[in-house]
Amino acid sequence: MSTKILIIDSDVSLSVVLGDYLVSRGYKTQRVSEGRQALDLISATHFDAVLMELQGLGMNGFELLREIRHRDAWLPVIVLTTRNDREDQMRAFQLGCDDYQIKPFTMDLVICRIEAILRRVRHEENNKQKLFTLNGHVFDSVHQTFDGKHLSGRESDLLLMLCRHQDEVVDRHAILAALWKEDNAFTSRSLGVFINHLRAFLRPAGFEILALRRKGYKLIEK
Repeated sequence: MSTKILIIDSDVSLSVVLGDYLVSRGYKTQRVSEGRQALDLISATHFDAVLMELQGLGMNGFELLREIRHRDAWLPVIVLTTRNDREDQMRAFQLGCDDYQIKPFTMDLVICRIEAILRRVRHEENNKQKLFTLNGHVFDSVHQTFDGKHLSGRESDLLLMLCRHQDEVVDRHAILAALWKEDNAFTSRSLGVFINHLRAFLRPAGFEILALRRKGYKLIEK
């Protein structure tokens, strides 16, 4: 699913250029020039991030920022503005913006800032996630069940690590340090046993745990 960005700026020519550049980099965008219209969109549509000016929006830009944060405490907001006073920057951060970039700016720098913030947000969301759906099969790490079948505490913790890093290699030493608190021949064999237990649950769901020699394990869809 493409990342969707809302651009709030009364400078139509700039927002068009910025929007076209974001689209060329694989993002979806929507542009508005007024604060009230932006608030209506944020209430009705999912956005992954907001890029906003503080001036010329038909309402006070700081009040708009305050209202955006009131409506969505976690929506990333990057201020792109001509206002370069230190006090303005401090106020914007106090009201909840995630970044503040003074115009003029380079498009590549804006992309870097967006991607850095989204990486952080997704990492935080991933580490909060407790419920996972694998091809319609539900893993509930809180109740330690997979499709209603009970998992042991160790199986549940191990599957949680793999699900949080699906399609990525999870280092074997990191698993042993987190779940067994020690890394030796005995705990390595124990880890292998639990991996095999989980494979029995996951294969009917169309998933496999790959073992990468001397590296770790990867949860993938078959």
